[in-house]
Amino acid sequence: MTMTTTPRELPHQPWGRVRQSRRTADRLMKIIATGFTFTAIFVLFWILGMLVVKGIGGLSVATFTAVTPGPGTEGGGIANAIVGSFVLTFLGIAIATPIGVLAGTWLAEYGRRSKLANLIRFINDILLSAPSILIGLFVYVILVEPFRGYSGWAGGVALGIIAIPVIVRTTEDMLSLVPGPLREAGAALGAPPSVVITSVTWRAAKAGMVTGILLALARIAGETAPLLFTALNNNFWFSPTLVGGVSNLPVTIYQFASAPYENWQQLAWAGSLIITVSILVLSIVARRIVAGSK
Repeated sequence: MTMTTTPRELPHQPWGRVRQSRRTADRLMKIIATGFTFTAIFVLFWILGMLVVKGIGGLSVATFTAVTPGPGTEGGGIANAIVGSFVLTFLGIAIATPIGVLAGTWLAEYGRRSKLANLIRFINDILLSAPSILIGLFVYVILVEPFRGYSGWAGGVALGIIAIPVIVRTTEDMLSLVPGPLREAGAALGAPPSVVITSVTWRAAKAGMVTGILLALARIAGETAPLLFTALNNNFWFSPTLVGGVSNLPVTIYQFASAPYENWQQLAWAGSLIITVSILVLSIVARRIVAGSK
């Protein structure tokens, strides 16, 4: 005799109310997220709009050809500050690039998960978030005070210290993404690790590594605090030896914006627009490099 059993009916569950509450919570979160997103976009475009409106009025041929004017004088430009910023930024990135690339390569290829590598990563993360004014004070103690004077060399070192953690992190991340079989193929051909790194892994990750260098360049291009303690500023062209104060855009903007002279304030807005556009161009180039590599 075959016995048949009927499935037991489960009690009815109020799924409608649960779904409605979830829909309500979902809508609420969407409204909150959308509201904060548009708020951030509004503030960003407000700042950029004000910068463009006030900055364009200070742009002229003299802005890029004349030196910074004295207090209470008319005319002048920020040519010496633009060139000085270029020199300091180039010096900083020239110091940071070999150190950052080699340190990131050691972490990705040799150190990996060793205790020393983990310690270096921890210190690098601290430097990534360290206030730039502390780095300026550090360089002031070791390079400005002992030599009894400000210099472009001290400013370049301060900017280089700020850029190193960015390059280290980016280089390590990019090299870690290189597939292991590429390294194994190089080793199978009898190439030593140094040749495998320079000829295989660096080539595979060169786009990301260049992007990291450009991002570090954009990071230090607008730094003001470390330069106040190292390169300071002046109203003239810098000396070829970079000894003494070196005029630069960030400090010039800081001094001119807080001055009571309308001409200085106009030049400060123009300098701010130049720095913003420069950083925007560097960011776009970095993104284009990443997109091209993909």
